[in-house]
This record gives sequence, C-alpha cells and structure tokens, in this order.
Amino acid sequence: MPDTVASTTQPLFGGIGRMKRRLCALALGLLAVLARAELPAPVLQALAAAQIPPTSVAVVVQPVDALAPLIEHNAAQAMNPASVMKLLTTYAALDLLGPAHVWPTTAWSDGPPANGVLAGNLYLKGSGDPRFAIEHLWVLLRQLRVRGIERIDGDIVLDASAFAPLDFDPAAFDNKPMRPYNVGPSALLINFQALRFTLQPVDGLVRILQETPSDGLRVDNRLRLVAGPCPSDWKDRITLRLQPERGGQRLEIAGSYAALCGERALHLAPLPPAEQASGLIRALWRELGGTLHGTIRSGRLPPAATPLARHESAPLAEIVRDINKFSNNVMARQLFLSLGGEPEGNGPPATTERAGQRLDEWLARRRLSFPELVVDNGSGLSRRERISAASLNRLLLDAWRHPLMPEFIASLPLTGIDGTMKKRLNGASPAGRAHIKTGTLDGVKAAAGYALDASGRTLAVTVLINDPRANAGTPAIDALLTWVAEGRGQP
Repeated sequence: MPDTVASTTQPLFGGIGRMKRRLCALALGLLAVLARAELPAPVLQALAAAQIPPTSVAVVVQPVDALAPLIEHNAAQAMNPASVMKLLTTYAALDLLGPAHVWPTTAWSDGPPANGVLAGNLYLKGSGDPRFAIEHLWVLLRQLRVRGIERIDGDIVLDASAFAPLDFDPAAFDNKPMRPYNVGPSALLINFQALRFTLQPVDGLVRILQETPSDGLRVDNRLRLVAGPCPSDWKDRITLRLQPERGGQRLEIAGSYAALCGERALHLAPLPPAEQASGLIRALWRELGGTLHGTIRSGRLPPAATPLARHESAPLAEIVRDINKFSNNVMARQLFLSLGGEPEGNGPPATTERAGQRLDEWLARRRLSFPELVVDNGSGLSRRERISAASLNRLLLDAWRHPLMPEFIASLPLTGIDGTMKKRLNGASPAGRAHIKTGTLDGVKAAAGYALDASGRTLAVTVLINDPRANAGTPAIDALLTWVAEGRGQP
C-alpha cells in the first residue's frame, strides 16, 4: 500500500513543484519588465521639476554584456534624436570607409608651368574633405609657389563635381543663413565656408578684427558697446546684412555687444560658396606673392590635366572625433554624402539618395533592423530625422562588439572633460567615466553613449526627450548618468 500511494502521489507533487517554479519564473520576469519600465526616482524628480511628462521621454540602459536592459522606457517610440544621429553616421563611416580613409584635394593645370608662369588654367579639385581649413588651403597654394609658379595667366577653376548639386537653402532650418552650422555640403568645402571675426571692447567701442581674409569683402562696423552682464544669447543680439557694392560686398555688423563679454570669436558664413572661395583664394595667393590675371570660377577638371600638388585630409578616425566631440553639423553632412560617393571623388557624383541606400545596406549586413529610421542629412540638424531609443541601444551594443570600438568610443565627448560634455557634471560621479554624445534642438534634448558604473561595468545609455520643454531636460539626463555611475542599477 505505501508503495502504491507513493507511485500515485509523487508525480502529482512533482507537477505542483514544477508549476510553482514556472509561476515564480513568470513573476520574476514580470517584475523585471516592470522594473525596466520604471525610470529611476532622481530622473522622475528632475523631469517633474522641468514639467516634462515621462511620456515625452525614451530611455534604455543596458550593460554591454547583458541580454536585457536594466531600464527600458518608451523604447520603441520613433523620436527626433538631434545630433545623437551622428552616432549612426560616424559608426557606419568607420566601418564602410575605414579609419584610415582620407580625402585628397588636388591642384592641376592645362600644361606645365614655364619660367614661373602658368599660361593656362589652374584647377582645384575636391573630393569632399570635411575639414579643408584655411591652413590646408594655404599649404596647397604654397606647394604651387615652391614649384615655381608665380603668375597664373588663366583662371582658377574650382571643381566640386564629386558631389551632385544640391538645392540647398541655408535659411530653411532656422532662418539664420549666416550661421556656420547652416552651411551646405560641397565636394570643395573651403574653411567650412566661414569667416572668423574677433570682437573686442576698446575705449567705449567694439573693435572687429577680421581674422579670415576675404578679397572684396568690406566690414561695416555698426556695433554698439553696452553696459551690463554678458548675456548667453549675445550672438542673437548682433544683426547682419550683406549688401553688394562696387568691387565686392559690404557686410554690415550692427546691434549691441556687452562690454563684460570681453574678447570673443564670432564665426559667420555671410558669403555664397563661390564668393567665399574666391575671396579667400585671392587673398592667400596674393599673401604668398602670387598674381592671378584671370578669374576664379566653377568648372570641371579636363581629362588631360597635369597634376601639380596634393593635400590629404586627416584620417577618418580623427575626423569623427571632431564631428562627435564638438557636434560639427557641416562635417557630418560631408561625411554622410561621402558614403554615397567613390574614393577620391572619382566615378559618379555622390548623392544623398545613394548615401541613404548604402547606409540601409550596411544596417542590413549588420543585422540591425530599424524600421522607424528616417535619415535626412546624417547630422541631426533636421526636423525630419527619426530613430528610437531601442534602435540606438542596439547600435551602441553592436559598436561595442566591433573591432573599431576603440576608435568609435574615443570620438565621443568625455563627461566633465571635453567636447560638448566639458562643462557638464564637473566633479560629479560620472565625470571622466562616461563617453556621451549629446543632441539639442528646439523641443529636443538627447544623449547616448557608454558609462562605467561603480564596479567598472560598462553600460550603454540612451535618453531621448521630445517635448516643448525639452531644453529644461538636462538635469534629468545628468541624473540618469549619475544613477548609472553610482551603480544604483546593480542587482
């Protein structure tokens, strides 16, 4: 009888045990889901203080070696990431182009110079260098002088055909067409199409020093020096107007400037691309002792041209540091378009359509499905671009496992140390322990990257805020980074 009882009741009791274990597992799983859905208390408090509802926020925090996130809030919602979109552009470029990729800018002629004279045209051909600055142009032109060219009897022809022509309006984004961040891409982008001015309060007046030369541009200084503290929006208190005049252009700089602002740099892009390039090239060529009898115009390099000089950009691994550390929109646009072109600008011209197609193909090869993704120009300076926090988290985890992970992470601002995070969380627990890309637009505040917690574990962190009061969301993002750095999410 005991054996009979045991044989009939043991499976029943064993089944009940298995059911209990399954129920416990389900309960633990449900608790984990609920825990992931809830934002940490300090973050919720900061959001409440900023009057930003949690529904306007998406957050994912996941250890890079874990299968599931610690926090997963509103993760699937497609949101505007602002400059955090540069993470996608720079990671894809590192993988597709390689960290040693360079962009050449070359000088050519119709024929060899003789006795210091170039009888024909000089051609400058660009390939999309994101950072062809004034000093690089100076070095390229000096190579021509060292090779014995003193006088150019023909024209200087600018070849930007490596990029397809774009119908670009610099005023379209925020009606500030002279701000350098609104400059459009070009295969021969010279000095970011920008001029640098230095403002100095001197003897009750505002002195304007034009640091970047531009032949044919005259500065009409109408700035008023005023008393009081230096406002954070000091640039917005300066008005600009460009007027044609005989022999060139007149740039009127008016408005007010506070004496307590001291000496400050003002970067402007007042001239159309062709005029800016022409004015700078003429000024530098003259400073180098050269003369030009022809004009400076756009055109194409002829097939039979003779190479004269060559400048190569910094390698891509260095370029992406500038893009991400300082959130350079113009460089990011250049890089995105380069994805749609050919090496050294040869072959068909690069287009945004081809760049987007190549990005989609790359995501598919990496098995990264982002169905909500909308890429406009790859910089994040767009009202159209969209991605979810979940997709950004997957991108960060994929980059962590990539052989080029060190180059990618080193390009991100280091909290409290440099880039756009230099003045954030100084002296706090995340300082020096998080590489975070930031993003800001009207109605958008974002951050994404990697952070070390108190035990040395690395976590991927993504925060997207889309709300009319998003610009007040910085304390909430900082609260999350502090929560991660202090290891409060550890089991």
